[in-house]
Amino acid sequence: MDDFSDRADRPTDRPIADRPAKSPFASALSIGTMAILAAVFIIGIGIGIAFSSSTTSDVGNVATRYDIDRSAPNPEICVQFGASAITMDLRAFVTLNPFSVFISQPRMQPGCVLRSSNWEVLQSRNLVSSEEVNQCRRRMNTFGFTGDLNSKDNKPRIDCIYQNDAAGNLFLPQTGNTAAPPEVNRFN
Repeated sequence: MDDFSDRADRPTDRPIADRPAKSPFASALSIGTMAILAAVFIIGIGIGIAFSSSTTSDVGNVATRYDIDRSAPNPEICVQFGASAITMDLRAFVTLNPFSVFISQPRMQPGCVLRSSNWEVLQSRNLVSSEEVNQCRRRMNTFGFTGDLNSKDNKPRIDCIYQNDAAGNLFLPQTGNTAAPPEVNRFN
């Protein structure tokens, strides 16, 4: 039989009165320390949440669709009749001898893409002619614009644009699901 097998059942050799007792101060200190550390942790989380939720995109950081929607020209029209967008204006230069391609620094600004069924928003304000609408419709395109539609001083820039799906949307899950959500398909 093992000498240590019955040790758990045996009382210790020293009587309870001879054992060193924990002082009430030491117990309170460890409980108090734990409470302070827990409070600091919770306050730190609260401050972190407050900072992250109160930050704005004024520093050039576009983090959400909400930021893009809010920055779009005429956001109420854009959300109701189309989709907000980020437009990039750039120039491309192609030399043939030697063959090279040069791209200017892109100028990014907020824009809006209208659904093809909502072009009357532009026609009712005399911003596009019926000939421009017919040409754009024949090419199965739609209109996009930058600038304020209501501004009398600065006329908005309106272009007939087409949807380019050649590269596909690499942000969508690619694992076996090749069908895109219905709202991503043709923007009509």
